[in-house]
Amino acid sequence: MARGKVATDAGEREKLEWPHDWPPPWRAERLLGHEAAEQTLLAAHRSARLHHAWLIAGPRGIGKATLAWRFARFLLCGQQQDALFGGPSDSLDVAADAPGRSLIEARSHPDLFHLRRTLNDTGRLRAEIAVDDVRQLGGFMHMTPAMGQWRVAIVDSADEMNRNSANAVLKILEEPPPNAVLLIVTHTPGRLLPTIRSRCRRLSLQPLSDAVVGDLLDRHAPGTSADERTALARLAEGSIGRALELSGAGSLELYGEMVAVLATLPDLDMPRLHGFAERFARRGEEANAAWRSLNFLFDGWLKSLARQAAVGGEGVAVVPAERGLQARLLAAASLDRWIEAWEKVAHLLSRADAVNLDRKQTVLGSFLALQSAMR
Repeated sequence: MARGKVATDAGEREKLEWPHDWPPPWRAERLLGHEAAEQTLLAAHRSARLHHAWLIAGPRGIGKATLAWRFARFLLCGQQQDALFGGPSDSLDVAADAPGRSLIEARSHPDLFHLRRTLNDTGRLRAEIAVDDVRQLGGFMHMTPAMGQWRVAIVDSADEMNRNSANAVLKILEEPPPNAVLLIVTHTPGRLLPTIRSRCRRLSLQPLSDAVVGDLLDRHAPGTSADERTALARLAEGSIGRALELSGAGSLELYGEMVAVLATLPDLDMPRLHGFAERFARRGEEANAAWRSLNFLFDGWLKSLARQAAVGGEGVAVVPAERGLQARLLAAASLDRWIEAWEKVAHLLSRADAVNLDRKQTVLGSFLALQSAMR
């Protein structure tokens, strides 16, 4: 579905919320790379002193929401499973035919609340989580469980709350009801209200290893080759969500073209640069996906440059033209100059989206900012 299209039924509404080809967190079957975090949740549950609110933090796309949904499924469906097998579970896995599981996957379980951006009066997804939706959550949390012992709410993600909705969530945290658990997903916990952070038990997830990202790519993007999976895992910085997005946007080719232009610094090959920038002058969903990929890849490459300057050594080359490139550029200008150039590029790219600047000119200006760092 095109971005901005009005949702007319439940399927289209879900597509607005989850515009990807791989399963959404509420239907994800497995979670790799976060076994220690799962054991932390299990241990808290077994202690009979389960904290009423958890802040599940970490970079975007590494499985935070999937972990939240697995724990919600365990709390709402796993208790009957424990009773059936006569002992506590050693994982958050829940049988496919467990009572209530299908309701959770449909997000219609009476003891589950999913706080996220909802649709506005015109049927489009809101830019923020609305305070009225948080007030509904407050009422839900104080109700008696309908099907079991717990009521569970998932906030995904807290980064999308405005100040009013954040204050409404804080009020719920200040008066926690019994037998209710709030699972708050956040990509940038430092931006949350300190009073929200202080009332939650924090569970920090780390980026996934390249091996795990490669395994998940093999499962969810089977058309990619082993070499492509290796390259995508390196570019995605431990985020399977990002790796899957990159795999569907022609990003490896885009990255190769970007590095080829960078390799002509300090005397930029202007015809090549204009040809590269021209692809972003187009509009449409495919062009938008390429633009989002460029934003991530360009920023990631500059972060890698700064990291190499700080710790030394040579970064891993994703494409052949990258070998020795960063070392050559760092020898030509100080780290301070590169940091300043990185800030200029980040500002240009963010301004392009914020005020709808010409994308081609933005790309040209970004590369010229790097050229200026070397002069």
